[in-house]
Amino acid sequence: MSLGDHLDELRARLILALAGFLVAAIIGFIGGKWFLHVLFVPYDLAMQKAGLQVQLLADKPAEKFMAYIKAALVLSLLISSPWLFYQIWAFVAAGLYKHERKFVKVAAPASSGLFITGVVFFILVVGPLMFKFFMLFDPGLNNVTYMPNLTDSLNLILLMALIFGLAFQTPIAIIFAERMGLVTVANLVHARKYAVLAAVIIGAVATPSADIVSQLALAIPLYMLYEASILVCRFWRKKRKAPL
Repeated sequence: MSLGDHLDELRARLILALAGFLVAAIIGFIGGKWFLHVLFVPYDLAMQKAGLQVQLLADKPAEKFMAYIKAALVLSLLISSPWLFYQIWAFVAAGLYKHERKFVKVAAPASSGLFITGVVFFILVVGPLMFKFFMLFDPGLNNVTYMPNLTDSLNLILLMALIFGLAFQTPIAIIFAERMGLVTVANLVHARKYAVLAAVIIGAVATPSADIVSQLALAIPLYMLYEASILVCRFWRKKRKAPL
């Protein structure tokens, strides 16, 4: 395809992606309040485990309304994620050979599934541990009252959920690189020690909360996903009876 054809393809995919998101937004705004409650499940679970009753502070007139809008938009994004990931991979497929496009049929739903899995993993597993750590941390001061802000807490939850969702895309990137011949299974096995280091660095840099709980909670699944990627690559190589 020429550059102009690629630009036309990109424009068409963007229009289709936006249309799908707008349709999902209808459901997103209907279920916005429910999803806002779901997003604060980590906070509620942390309070229960810590035996505390700490109320969120909303000190601006429109703060609760804006929290609802953010929750509704994120829910719309999650609902439309299968369609959005399909459009991304369909655009990539336009520049691939016919035999390479078969990977897109698997990659599109897998990308969406992994993204949602990463988001849910943070909300149900990592988030409660992170908030419990923050609530119970003793700074050594007696005159500090813990009163987290609604907007700041929601922004932290959304950002961390997004980071985990994107981090869980790692297997897709690795398997795609292997299928395109950019790396081999032998290269991936040899790079295990570097993968451990990379997972730790990503966990430390990508998590804005800078607490050891969320850093390790991101680094460990990242490396596990790396190992899972190697297993998938081995399986596909054996299925095609190709050398590793």
